Amino acid sequence: MIDTNKIKTLGQLKEEGYQPKTIKEELRDNLITKLRQKENVFEGIWGYEETVIPDIERALLAGHDINLLGLRGQAKTKIARLMVQLLDEHIPAIEGSELNDDPFNPISRYGKDKLKELGDQMPIAWIHRDERYTEKLATPDVSIADLIGDVDPIKAASLKLPYSDERVIHFGLIPRSHRGIFVINELPDLQARIQVALFNILQEGDIQIRGFKLRLPLQIQFVFTANPEDYTNRGSIVTPLKDRIDSQIITHYPKSIEIGKKITQQEAQIKEAQRNIVTSTEIVKDLVEQIAVEARKSEFVDAKSGVSARLTISAFESLVAAAERRSIINGEGSANIRLTDFIGVVPSITGKVELVYEGEQEGPGIVAQNLIGKAIRSQFTNYFPDPDKFRKQKEKSPYKKISEWFGDGNTIDLLHDMPETEYKKLLDSIPGLKELVDEHHSKEDKTTKLLLMEFALHGLAEYSQISKNNLIRGLQFKDLLSGMFNLPSEEENDEEEDDSTLGGMMN
Repeated sequence: MIDTNKIKTLGQLKEEGYQPKTIKEELRDNLITKLRQKENVFEGIWGYEETVIPDIERALLAGHDINLLGLRGQAKTKIARLMVQLLDEHIPAIEGSELNDDPFNPISRYGKDKLKELGDQMPIAWIHRDERYTEKLATPDVSIADLIGDVDPIKAASLKLPYSDERVIHFGLIPRSHRGIFVINELPDLQARIQVALFNILQEGDIQIRGFKLRLPLQIQFVFTANPEDYTNRGSIVTPLKDRIDSQIITHYPKSIEIGKKITQQEAQIKEAQRNIVTSTEIVKDLVEQIAVEARKSEFVDAKSGVSARLTISAFESLVAAAERRSIINGEGSANIRLTDFIGVVPSITGKVELVYEGEQEGPGIVAQNLIGKAIRSQFTNYFPDPDKFRKQKEKSPYKKISEWFGDGNTIDLLHDMPETEYKKLLDSIPGLKELVDEHHSKEDKTTKLLLMEFALHGLAEYSQISKNNLIRGLQFKDLLSGMFNLPSEEENDEEEDDSTLGGMMN
């Protein structure tokens, strides 16, 4: 291991026996070491262990530039950033060089002049791997000057140089990324004429700036990201450029609820104060992931746009905030996430999905609530018997006592900000509900059982055993028929809320 604090000149570097590598040799060698040591190369990336990650590793071993192709929210940029961990911690460069010139093989005019002038006495600087990563979002206003460079008249004037001298060039981001990783996000959004400018850099190592013909054998690991939607809606990758990108790797969404939960719990920004107050259960986490699953197959959501993993992350953060808010309002020291808290998830959904025409007609809020309802229905049979199996055998239904109680005209209001004691009292008052949960989940703690009692109500409503209506401040559960023929107006909602006790039962 070379002591970077002691090695200050090219001569000292030679004495240490340092052997320079290209960026792709460096990535390859470090990847081989990590694979042999069974280290996780892409820490925190879940669900790609058997698909995307092996493809990336093969591409790096082959020395390929990479295009990560996938819908939004599939960790494409995060993967690119993690590649930095495959670089050496420090590499030497000619001190003062804007192109990170290799002391043994400089490519810039500055570096070549320094080597010729000072030889082994040439001072070197050590560059940390974090400084060797450059990322650029492709937007329509990105210019060739931004990426490659242009003539700088101020530099020409201050150095008293003619425009024919290459020292007047101000280099762009790509030359300045020499011996590093350069990422272009959303490549199809880059104008076609700018994409054309990348041809020679990828293939021959030439760059062309104004009238200059420069041979700069840049050593860069290119990583591009692209969304298939962009190919049709906004732009495309020009064919010759796509041909020069060696490996195109397809990303995907989590293939299971369990993987989705790992991603959400890892990425959600839950404050320490919230963790101390709010308790969540696996039921809640499963429902959050199921919402994304339902959105990805919904006829109201544009499948080409995709449903980002950010939806579930934002949704879980909103759930925690909803429970925290309730605890603050009621002066309670702790709070358990309830299904009524899912009203707080609606803004996270409406801002994260692109609706097709039919969805826009329905309205984003209605579509969001529809997705939550479908998630509850899909998850319900993981915890309770399928209500559809008892439609022709109502006498044997485990839900008979509950549905008959509502059929007798009983109604309950579950309000969003209901205190815990009243919430428990209300659910306990429904005949058969506690027994249902005890029968199927006898080993669960009291908090989880209470949530399962509420979950059973929501599930029965989704299976049309009882009805569920929105109130301004919560939800109302009643008999299915009375719910169908007696849908309350907003004015009636207000009256019902004012007339109802927080105990919630109205006969």
